[in-house]
Amino acid sequence: MSSLLSNLLSPLMYMIPILIAVAFFTLIERKILGYMQLRKGPNIVGPYGLLQPVADGMKLFTKEPIYPMNSSPMLFILAPTLALLLALSVWMPLPMPFPLANLNLGFLFLIAISSFTVYSIMWSGWASNSKYALMGALRAVAQTISYEVTLGIILISMVLFCGDFNMQTFMTTQEPMLLVFSSWPLMMMWYISTLAETNRSPFDLTEGESELVSGFNVEYAAGPFALLFLAEYANILMMNMITTIMFLNSPMTTNQPELFTTFLILKTMLLSASFLWVRASYPRFRYDQLMFLLWKNFLPITLALCLWHSSMIITFAGLPPML
Repeated sequence: MSSLLSNLLSPLMYMIPILIAVAFFTLIERKILGYMQLRKGPNIVGPYGLLQPVADGMKLFTKEPIYPMNSSPMLFILAPTLALLLALSVWMPLPMPFPLANLNLGFLFLIAISSFTVYSIMWSGWASNSKYALMGALRAVAQTISYEVTLGIILISMVLFCGDFNMQTFMTTQEPMLLVFSSWPLMMMWYISTLAETNRSPFDLTEGESELVSGFNVEYAAGPFALLFLAEYANILMMNMITTIMFLNSPMTTNQPELFTTFLILKTMLLSASFLWVRASYPRFRYDQLMFLLWKNFLPITLALCLWHSSMIITFAGLPPML
């Protein structure tokens, strides 16, 4: 009985803090954007507006959900549920300070699960039976798949550099020096690609209000919209934590896991705050500029750096070159 309870409580102890962090991250975003635009932001509900996320959640989950008449009901409901389920599943191998599932191929699992989010976006756009939603879903799928190419190649380069897909190996590799100092071009391209992967400004073309009203989620309201919203912001925090683990993470000491967790969360929040700074600073790209940035700039550079890393490994390890 006790083992059954522990198996049920362990995922809940992971999911609930993530959802609370997402809720207050939305408050931080509104506050930062407000001060950058010389206004207050939320400041009415609770002291300094701290209860605004609670009020937003109560409002969204108590509203009546609206379903378009010609929509596909099953996929219309399944799409936001799948989006949130995948967004929470990706956190399983992340060390906080200990992973929920200790996987040897942790980074491979992350890339595989994050690729499935394309299905939730495509389902939501197609099941809505709306031209704007379908166009937003097609743009989102094209953008997500395109930037996953760059993310995958950068990850392969870093795995070649470290020698393993395990996250603990990345921490051990960074004992003498953080990888950001030796691989800063890869980190910059990874950071920009995560902006595009999570549909954040200036790459928020899937939700371009001026062209698509709201994109693939235009027909969603109330609870289903809240699920899509939670999934999007959980993915932002998750991608920034992966960036921290790959490039900015010192090794975890067994004697001080609390200190490790504190520094990991602080670095993740700083990177997440930089996402908000970018949103307040840059205008939206055109779609052709977005694709040009990937296929004409990032892809050749990441391929060249990947080949460089592999050639260095072959040279210094004394291995025969693979033909």
